[in-house]
Amino acid sequence: MARSKARVYTCCALTLLLVVAVIVCIAVFARRKCPAGTFLHAAVAADSGKCSEVARDILQRGGSAVDGAIAALLCTSVINPQSMGIGGGAMFTVMDSSGNVKIINSRETVPRKFNSDLLKSCPSTFRVIPGSQWIGVPGEIRGYEQAHRLYGKLPWATLFQPTIQMAREGFPLPQVQGRYISFIDTNNTQSLRKLYTDKNGNLLKTGDIVKFEKLADTLEMIANHGADAFYTGTIAENLVRDIQEAGGTLTMQDLASYRVTVTDAWAVPLGEYQMYIPPPPAGGIILSLILNIMEGYHLNSASLTDEQKTLAYHRYIEAFKFANGLKKHIRDPEFGSEKMAKKFIEDSFAEHIRSLISSDRTHDPQYYNITPYLDTMGTSHVSVLAEDGSAVSVTSTINHIFGSKLLSPSTGVILNDQLYDFCGRVENIFSGEQPPSSMAPAVLKSPSKMLVIGASGGSMITTGITSTLMNHLWFGKSLKEAIAAPVVFVDSQSALKFEPNFDKNVIEALKALGHKHGNGKNFYNVVNAVKKEDGCICAVSDARKQGEAAGY
Repeated sequence: MARSKARVYTCCALTLLLVVAVIVCIAVFARRKCPAGTFLHAAVAADSGKCSEVARDILQRGGSAVDGAIAALLCTSVINPQSMGIGGGAMFTVMDSSGNVKIINSRETVPRKFNSDLLKSCPSTFRVIPGSQWIGVPGEIRGYEQAHRLYGKLPWATLFQPTIQMAREGFPLPQVQGRYISFIDTNNTQSLRKLYTDKNGNLLKTGDIVKFEKLADTLEMIANHGADAFYTGTIAENLVRDIQEAGGTLTMQDLASYRVTVTDAWAVPLGEYQMYIPPPPAGGIILSLILNIMEGYHLNSASLTDEQKTLAYHRYIEAFKFANGLKKHIRDPEFGSEKMAKKFIEDSFAEHIRSLISSDRTHDPQYYNITPYLDTMGTSHVSVLAEDGSAVSVTSTINHIFGSKLLSPSTGVILNDQLYDFCGRVENIFSGEQPPSSMAPAVLKSPSKMLVIGASGGSMITTGITSTLMNHLWFGKSLKEAIAAPVVFVDSQSALKFEPNFDKNVIEALKALGHKHGNGKNFYNVVNAVKKEDGCICAVSDARKQGEAAGY
């Protein structure tokens, strides 16, 4: 009897060992089949290697995709504060592990009191004049709070600690941040200039140690006491006082009454994928329209050869011109027509626009119904894919470089100038209204693949994402190649601006078709994306902002 039991135990042990061996072999095989530079479990693509690593570490500690995204955004607020921060607003597209997708909209709003003639002072050119009158009610922290409440796993305060430490102890000024210090005007932005000045009164240079000590105090208070500390507590009082002393109209009531909206994402078919995008006031419908127009031309790798390449780009540019003419219809759904916006994502509408595109010539601006508007820049994007299959695509902004260029001295918060986004788009604005935006954080899902993608760069956001998706999904480029490919930007005046290294033959051929060319000095399009296919995760942060992805 004892021998029989021993045999049974031995057989069970051997069976268990065999099962373990099979699992190990499967794991090893899976690991070996993924190409170098890819990940097995999770990945993050943020604007900088440091912030991607901060988010990766959060994921490895058991954090959710939202936890990782919030940690990366907080990190970016000190690594690239010229682009985003807690004085701005954000748009989250979140897919949970079951495939359900929600939009968390914490974009800034118009204060209760504002200059009734504000739109009359809109600049007629790209040049932006700093001013507290353009500050919208910041929604960033409320957005984090709502996202964490719905999807967070780690404690709220944990997400803040890496950034608080960096901000308090200081770090070498990164090259990208250092590049934009020259944007700080000495006359109108003393508080911001002081942040970047050494003890001798000289502006800091790349590599110098920079500290954000006041911001560290503010973040620590929010970490310990929650988002209310920013919207109803001492931080709010100090922030409002600083803004009003600078001539702004923001009040305690504006902050206390701010509300985040949570809605379903809009789903749009794109080849084998369903693409999930945020509705207006975000720019997802413009992205969707251009891709839908271009999909009807059945592009493939052969479309990049000889005359076919010129034709493909000509049609692409024409699609952008029509889309630019439709931007004035993007509006906060509380103040505009959602019915009109939904029309943009219909196949019949894309087909109609395609019928208006001439293959052999371009047209005058009136043909596209374009009215002048102000091109914008700035913003930051984070893409996260977690181990459980959940994903976050989130774009955050303070609008132009360093926003309003007003730093609140008592809180360390750099304020947005988001109300500029109304310029050229609307005739009137209303208290509580969110400005229209180009932000289009997207998640693409097929039965076997997932692509989390978004971009920064203001008006160049749509250009960056569209170019990447066309190059990757239709022209056969890898995700890294697709993001790196030079772009052509169609500005608000219908002029073409070509990124360096764009195909010179195509440029000349487009000129021959009658396209107007502009001077493209600066390109702010920065795409960060994560893709999962065949169990392997590829993450790419755009080299234009010296970003690096991270994963495990």
